[in-house]
Amino acid sequence: MSLMRQIFRSPFGSAILGGVVVALFGWMAIAAGWIGSEGDEATVSVSQPLATPVAANDEDSNTTVNEIYKRDGRGVGFVSAKRDGGGEGESLSPFGRPEGEGGTATGSGFLIDDEGHMITNSHVVDGSSEVEVTLGTADQSYPAEIVGNDPATDVALLKVDAPADQLHPLALADSSQAEVGDPVVAIGNPFGLDNTVTTGIVSAVQRQIQAPNGFSISSVIQTDAAINPGNSGGPLIDIEGRVIGINSQIQTGGSSGNVGIGFAVPINTAKDVVEQLKSGGEVRHAYLGISGGSITPDLAEALELPVDEGVLVNEVVKGGPADEAGLEGGDDSASIEGANIQVGGDIVVKVDGDAVSAMDEVIEAVNAAQPGDKMVLTVRRGESTKSISVELGVRPDSAEDTQSGPVGPPSR
Repeated sequence: MSLMRQIFRSPFGSAILGGVVVALFGWMAIAAGWIGSEGDEATVSVSQPLATPVAANDEDSNTTVNEIYKRDGRGVGFVSAKRDGGGEGESLSPFGRPEGEGGTATGSGFLIDDEGHMITNSHVVDGSSEVEVTLGTADQSYPAEIVGNDPATDVALLKVDAPADQLHPLALADSSQAEVGDPVVAIGNPFGLDNTVTTGIVSAVQRQIQAPNGFSISSVIQTDAAINPGNSGGPLIDIEGRVIGINSQIQTGGSSGNVGIGFAVPINTAKDVVEQLKSGGEVRHAYLGISGGSITPDLAEALELPVDEGVLVNEVVKGGPADEAGLEGGDDSASIEGANIQVGGDIVVKVDGDAVSAMDEVIEAVNAAQPGDKMVLTVRRGESTKSISVELGVRPDSAEDTQSGPVGPPSR
């Protein structure tokens, strides 16, 4: 593997649904999500129930996929979102929204209470003038109000106007407890094929994907359960029938079909967003305002850096929190394997006293914080070590609003 691929490879390759590879070296903006992504989708597959029933709880010690489907499928909805100015059948954008000014997007959602509140993806309903939801296997569709949406986490909250006897909310799990190898079930409407169930396992945790507004979503769950267009917004369910994530994106690896790599926004992320949306408040996310890349021993040797790991600050957004605190970006450029990168900036080696070795760790720390929180960055600047206290700001509506230099979010 070449030096540049070792140093700056994307954490999940170059084909995640929703954009294109950002920078050759995997430069990412902290809380600005400059990550690579693009992709295609595949044919639907309906998996068989798990071969061996797994003990779930005292009440249901032999939970199978069939039983999970019967219990939870009633609370999963087929979401149809119309926009003014166009008809159905238009080509889809990478996030599943119709391109152009009009059209109809379809996706999935799931009920979370007996008041009719339903979670789906922001990219399914964003910009829609009318939303309808069909619940479970029912023939009747019901109007739904968009209570609010948060493009930064790709989470939207609907209020479905359906009779009380049609509302069957799903239980929500603690997604931080999900472990690699755990069996999971996805229920949704891929390609408009309603009430489809697929199965798989948790393939990885702590992934990062790009949100529709260009920022990063942290702690994402990777699964090999088949996910396709129309699954967006549907639940990823554990063996106890509880939701651990919201199916949102896939990676295709350049093929024309699903290759068993899907991503779900963790339900713990959605819980916080939903509470803010329910109260009518604006969803606010912390913002640091830098871009940079992970340091490896090979990069440290190539650039003669004073440390073997950490985060090299490429750019500091002018007027942003990091800029106000005095963090410095690169003031020179270097060419490695034919590509230019900004060098000479601060090197972040600790966040709030904890050592960091990769950009992902800094992004996750910022995403876990709130606007107004103080974050202490330990940085190497030349031969000296400094502690810089940053008061985190409020993340802009779009990563495009953070640009002050040559590195930017993916074009879409």
